[in-house]
Amino acid sequence: MKQSLLSFTLLFLFVNHSSAALTKSPAQAPLQDKPIVQTPAEAPTKPAVQAQPPSQSSPAQAPAGVPLVQAPSEIPLVQAPPRKAKPAPTNVTKILEKAGNFGVFIRILKNTQVINQIENQLNTSNSLTILAPTNGAFSGLKAGTLNSLTTEQKVQLVQYHILPSFISLSNFQTLSNPVRTQASNTEEYPLNITTEGNWVNISTGLVNTYISGTVYADNQLAIYKVDRVLLPLAIFAPKPKALAPAPAPALAKPNPDSSSSSSSSSSSSSSSSSGDNPTGAVLESSYGLRVAKNGVVTVGVVVATIFL
Repeated sequence: MKQSLLSFTLLFLFVNHSSAALTKSPAQAPLQDKPIVQTPAEAPTKPAVQAQPPSQSSPAQAPAGVPLVQAPSEIPLVQAPPRKAKPAPTNVTKILEKAGNFGVFIRILKNTQVINQIENQLNTSNSLTILAPTNGAFSGLKAGTLNSLTTEQKVQLVQYHILPSFISLSNFQTLSNPVRTQASNTEEYPLNITTEGNWVNISTGLVNTYISGTVYADNQLAIYKVDRVLLPLAIFAPKPKALAPAPAPALAKPNPDSSSSSSSSSSSSSSSSSGDNPTGAVLESSYGLRVAKNGVVTVGVVVATIFL
């Protein structure tokens, strides 16, 4: 009887407590009627520096927690342009035109076609040194000097200004005179170069000048400015004047009157001398001209000594 009363009491308290809890909490909507909003999943962030798997040849790995540094790539940041098979030779004409004051020398280079020879030599990796006269240097020549030259002489004149090797200003002192040029030979076209400090003096035997400036220089071509045209002896040496033939000797004809008068005067002087000096010796002389058959004139002197 006591146990049933206790069970009834507990049941009454449980029911009373459950009804009180239901009155306080609002009813919730069924789960299936409420939409479920899901946030999109974020993509995993990519590290700024990606670690490459270590190669088998690497002796050690970086410690844990330290990001690996990517090895330098063999691909350059800036791609080099494709190289040409053979670079174009240095354009001497454009260099002289850009420098200015070499118009006459450029015209002679083109007219004689020596410019083609220069470009071919530079294209085959040969080195050259050019002594370029200015326009003022050509103005200093006598009028008509260039026009009086033949085509071959003009070619030799231009080649006389070209040395067949690259010579820097500091290496002129190592040259041996006469310096070889691209003209025919050093005997007919001698060129002497001497140095005094930083000055380079040039002598042709007819012209003395010096290098007044550097127009262009690299490891293959050097162009220097000179203020006078280099005149070689083979072309401009003064020619010896021909001697005039000696006139033929005139034939002298004998004059009988002059011979008779000279003999009479000599005899009279002899007589007068004998009168003054009776005991002395009298010297009598006579002169005569005789023409031989071969046209040679001979002068005869007859001296007679009379003793008294």
